Amino acid sequence: MAILKHIASKNSDYGEAQRYLMFQYNEDTMKPILDENGRLIPREEYYLDGINCDPFTFDMECKELNARYRKNQTFDEIKSHHYILSFDPRDTEENGLTGERAQQLSLEYARKNFPGHQALVCTHTDGNNKSGNIHVHIVINSLRKYDVERQDFMERSCDSRAGYKHHLTKDYLVYLKQDVMDLCRREQLHQVDLLSPAEKKITDREYHTRRRGQKKMDELNRKMIADGVTPRKTKFETQKDFLRNAIKEAAASARTQEDFQKFLAEKYGISFKVSRGRFSYLHPDRGKYMTGRSLGTHYEKEYLLSRWEKNARQEQSQQPDPEQSADISQNTIPGELPSFVFIKSNLRLVVDLQSCAKAQANAAYARRVKLSNLQQMAKTVAYIQEHGYDTEEDLETAFEEAKKQTADMRKSLRSTEGKLKQVNEQIHYTGQYLANKSVYRQFVNSRNRKKFRQEHQAELALYEAARKFLKAQSGDGKLPSMKLLKEEKEKLAALKNSQQEAYHNLRDYEKELNTVRTNVETFLGRDHSRKTVQEKETARS
Repeated sequence: MAILKHIASKNSDYGEAQRYLMFQYNEDTMKPILDENGRLIPREEYYLDGINCDPFTFDMECKELNARYRKNQTFDEIKSHHYILSFDPRDTEENGLTGERAQQLSLEYARKNFPGHQALVCTHTDGNNKSGNIHVHIVINSLRKYDVERQDFMERSCDSRAGYKHHLTKDYLVYLKQDVMDLCRREQLHQVDLLSPAEKKITDREYHTRRRGQKKMDELNRKMIADGVTPRKTKFETQKDFLRNAIKEAAASARTQEDFQKFLAEKYGISFKVSRGRFSYLHPDRGKYMTGRSLGTHYEKEYLLSRWEKNARQEQSQQPDPEQSADISQNTIPGELPSFVFIKSNLRLVVDLQSCAKAQANAAYARRVKLSNLQQMAKTVAYIQEHGYDTEEDLETAFEEAKKQTADMRKSLRSTEGKLKQVNEQIHYTGQYLANKSVYRQFVNSRNRKKFRQEHQAELALYEAARKFLKAQSGDGKLPSMKLLKEEKEKLAALKNSQQEAYHNLRDYEKELNTVRTNVETFLGRDHSRKTVQEKETARS
């Protein structure tokens, strides 16, 4: 999916934006990274172009324009607007998106939506914090340089005239997001609805808090491992993440609002209230409630009410035989979809009170944990009896079989994804071939081919690259049919979705059995974490 982000800047140093686009920066401190001689280090790969300006003199040209119209002279004025267009990481592999192609699409987008402005368009291929996704920075001077033809998205009469500033309204931002969605769909790139509220709303502040917390946790875990201690937690969790995970678990089993509220209070110590028809949650370590709206649509009233109603209907309907989900190995063939639907239980791991710092410091919290542990012990015993595990060996055999089936389904899913990637590449190059075929015919019939190639070098290069790729893919030399390719893509996409659902079911079932194993080890007084480390070391040797 491609997402659009906007940042308004009051920084009068336009050169700072140029340096950020061309040189390496520390994403945590937003300061440039210097070599041993104190010089800036260029980015490994980037594509930079200027619109209505030279990209390397962007700062001076912006200052000259500001001085001409006597604007952007005070500290509180917005000097520039920074738009970030981030593409889905899957587009690189599945749809053949490259940095050069992303740069061309973004230049088209910037010229269409910010006409008359001086703009820098720069594509980075390394992603934020080396994540690998291709993203584009569009930095425009807030002051328009040229008069342009009035467009439908312009709300004021002066929005098309030189000397007036870029005016971003709510409706204008909606238009920009819609244009991003239309662009990605036209180019057959991954895209979601940017105009609908997010199911899980993560702000920039939470994102950076999570990154800093994960970095600190990784450092502490490295020290613990060096001292011979196995860390019990490897993934940092923000307060909002804690609430989301707890709400998700509670919503999966609750049938009414009372069940939901009771589960959150007893299991996680989360207070729940309804104010003016809105759901709000209080983290145990906070003094102020967080609204469901700040967490995402899946944590608000409408979604949770529908979820509870669905749970109530499922409870009334006939449930499948538990033994059917237990014996998955007899009904599943590697590469095919399993013939069962996994229904997740509410089974949780028993908490180790001796290693829980909060329980040691808070007696009331320790009592709640003890009560929860007793409930989980009872549920574990009931689970074992219900599924007919007579010995530890039976439980271990079921777990290993579930683990094997999960691995087989994962291989099948990866194989389908690989075939889908190949078909997407063929569709991409077939479209590229057909789009530039007429230009190539003109080139063949041209009297001065050298001059024609110079004038249409980009189109001819795309055509020849597509023809070379398609001939290499087809053994008989025939070009593939676009209709057949799209039909094959639909079949593979449907198979991929089915395999993903089956894989998630198998993985959840494997995790559930592992929870039962761990709780049994705890009942018997064994250190499961230490045993797991020993098993890994044995597997390596």
